[in-house]
Amino acid sequence: MTNIETLKVKIFADGADKNGMLEMYEKPYIKGFTTNPTLMKKAGITDYQAFCMDILTYIKDKPLSFEVFSDDFIEMEHQAMEIAGWGENVYVKIPVTNTRQETCYDLVKKLATQKVKLNVTALMTLNQVRDVVASLDPGVPSYVSVFAGRIADTGRDPVPMMAAAVKELKNAPFAELIWASPRELLNIFHANEIGCHVITVTNDILKKLALVDYDLDAYSLDTVKMFYNDAVAAGFKL
Repeated sequence: MTNIETLKVKIFADGADKNGMLEMYEKPYIKGFTTNPTLMKKAGITDYQAFCMDILTYIKDKPLSFEVFSDDFIEMEHQAMEIAGWGENVYVKIPVTNTRQETCYDLVKKLATQKVKLNVTALMTLNQVRDVVASLDPGVPSYVSVFAGRIADTGRDPVPMMAAAVKELKNAPFAELIWASPRELLNIFHANEIGCHVITVTNDILKKLALVDYDLDAYSLDTVKMFYNDAVAAGFKL
């Protein structure tokens, strides 16, 4: 297995917990950050702009993606321009469709011509990848975020599609492919092997990085001890 220090894929921390984000900011292997309205809601955030502006006072030198939350493309554009003005390291997340499944491609083209750094998100098909890449400005930094973990949730192996998506992004030299919503630590190595540029990882998975290359006999013993200690602590008797 590849050592974590030699990985080519960039690891972005995915979350909306301020303390967790700042903890990950101190890690040299964390190269950027992403969040979304669902993660913000889960973290109890009620003032969207106040949260974003606060985080940006701490994280100024690594890319940080904030998502629009309107379902109307005209309003999405207004929100995108507002968010884009918050910092040079800010990327604006645009969902690949709205809730009516109307595609975002025209909006992406319009924002890209205004040099807005975009993170087009919630993609799950190769056709979506192709259409997004065709909409981007090839000279503007951007991310194309494919939810590989959710693809895997449907029983499909996401690796072949993600490998094909890597090839599609060669048509957009300043765009990077994100392996989004990973389900396990091993996905970091999957992404690395196929040449994916970025993987977004939540803190619960990031905490498992200490286990990379951990001796399996020792891990087996740790597990046995956990079962035994929990049985003792629970006071189980027969």
